[in-house]
Amino acid sequence: MTNFEYACPETEQEAVEFLSKVQGETAVLSAGTDMMSLLRNNLARPERVVDVSRISSMQGIDRTGEGVVIGALSTLEQISESPSLADFPSLRDVVDGVRAIQVQQNGTLGGDLCHLPNCWYFRSGYGLLARENGRSLPEVGDNRYHAVFGNSGPAKFVSASRFAPAIIALGGEVRIAGPNPGEEKWLALEDFYITPKTERQGVSVLKPGQILTHIRLASDPPRLTAAYEVLEMQGLDWPQAAAACSLELDGGLVRSARIVLGHVAPTPWVSEIAASALVGQPVTVQTAERAADAAISEATPLSQNEYKVQLARTSVKRCLLRATNQL
Repeated sequence: MTNFEYACPETEQEAVEFLSKVQGETAVLSAGTDMMSLLRNNLARPERVVDVSRISSMQGIDRTGEGVVIGALSTLEQISESPSLADFPSLRDVVDGVRAIQVQQNGTLGGDLCHLPNCWYFRSGYGLLARENGRSLPEVGDNRYHAVFGNSGPAKFVSASRFAPAIIALGGEVRIAGPNPGEEKWLALEDFYITPKTERQGVSVLKPGQILTHIRLASDPPRLTAAYEVLEMQGLDWPQAAAACSLELDGGLVRSARIVLGHVAPTPWVSEIAASALVGQPVTVQTAERAADAAISEATPLSQNEYKVQLARTSVKRCLLRATNQL
């Protein structure tokens, strides 16, 4: 671990100022469930660490006229137990899939959404694009756990966020504060993530001096149902595939749908082709299978991870059946 300055602001404005005033790299610390390991292993070498855990405005879960606003510092346990989120069962599905009690109690929603890839090349110091001497290590080496969608460019890692697919399926937004004091904007979570082409781009649109502060979910339409399904996770390991969906049903038929896959692409993968396959149809085992087949039609597996395509298919099918109480 290299030396760094430590700042502990108590307001969002102070946090933005601390993040903006250092010319070199800064890092945000909330619960620290992942950042501490990045610091210890010198994978993050910030000049300043900004601990946002004392910012009260980034805590709490509240219903407003525009929906439910969740502070980025809300823990997984708080999300699972909040009465304000009772209408969003897919978020509880996500928490239930996290088998580590310590992560449920201490991990934060904002930390999860901003979690850096778990790619073993990245975690071994080869960078986001995992290159050595001009070669892509996932292309020539072990790529069992890498992307099977959206991997035509240099990025082969998979998005690490558990919550992002479920929140994107629900049409959720995130609030970004900075880079100037008092500056803020709301952005669809789907547009928050990027697939980098260079090391400096990162995995999100956050720029120096910006911080994710809140997540907002619109109130559910009367006929909206949603679910999240995760596969192949044991202990503290991360999912190999997951899927989230939201369905608007009218007379037993799907009026509109959103299907988002997780842990199979560098960003949460929105499958419009799978959603289109469901519109106008009832959700049955057969139509769920057709939607799942449509979803994986876009897959481009690497040399050792074709099994993830089947996992993605199964997660989509099971997610749709769970959303309609058939599983």
